[in-house]
Amino acid sequence: MPTYLARRIGQSLLTVFLTLTTVFLLVRLAPGDPASAYAAPSATSADLARIREQFGLDEPLFVQYGYFVRDLFTGDLGTSYSFRSPALDVVLDRMPYTITLAVSAIAVTTLVAVPLGVWMARRADTRRELGANVLTIAGQSMPDFWTGVMLLTVFAVLVPVLPASGFTSWSGLVLPTVTVAVLQLALISRLVRREMSTALASSYVTVARSRGVSESTLTWRYALANSSVPLVTALGTRFAALLNGVVVVEVVFGWPGVGSLVVRALETRDYPLIQATVLVTATLAILVQLLVDLAYPLLDPRVRLGKAA
Repeated sequence: MPTYLARRIGQSLLTVFLTLTTVFLLVRLAPGDPASAYAAPSATSADLARIREQFGLDEPLFVQYGYFVRDLFTGDLGTSYSFRSPALDVVLDRMPYTITLAVSAIAVTTLVAVPLGVWMARRADTRRELGANVLTIAGQSMPDFWTGVMLLTVFAVLVPVLPASGFTSWSGLVLPTVTVAVLQLALISRLVRREMSTALASSYVTVARSRGVSESTLTWRYALANSSVPLVTALGTRFAALLNGVVVVEVVFGWPGVGSLVVRALETRDYPLIQATVLVTATLAILVQLLVDLAYPLLDPRVRLGKAA
């Protein structure tokens, strides 16, 4: 275990560093000039040159990268151009909102999708299962911005029982959570249905059934337990993706998370803020994937970390 952890941590640090390097190069090679975004419409060439000097953009690219690497190892990701404060602090202030939305969406997904998937597997090839399958496919096909707009129209305009935007109270979490969870629920329930159908048709379940084991035990203790590894993998992957910010949903609901922050940073060419956002979200995503890997031996004793099963 210590050797595996040391190797994974080393790989994770290298991955984060290469990701930041790629983002550093791409945002600077992309068309656009941060000085133009912050200068007044009547700014002269001298004004633009002064702003570039202030932001350190008048240096050659390799010199800027050298400063970036030096500051990265000291924990300084620069000052946000638009917020006039340390970029990392700005991202960390927004991150709790994104984590709250991601945790609530995954919790709703797990509580609904797993029983639904099990129910669909137990009733495979029936009319009820076909109807549920159609609904999940429809949920998977709907764009999240359309789902969000429809929920806003119904529950914030026609029947104003929930706030339309922001996070002034816990009721403001309901509509964004449902919007995010609809797509995740469709994906996870179909995965559970597929894995459970395979497990329920396997030989060990047939033998256990012939010995008089109850159907509930076969379903929840045998089949679902043996389907837990792909289920946890899918949930962990989706959760890591949500930590990167659900940009469209956050913009629709005015949610103060990192997704809407990235949109603002890209519009204003705020390089330090973009880099800080990538650092935080990439670190959290890699940490989630590491925790998922460490959970495999607990779910399936045949799994050995770093070794063949």
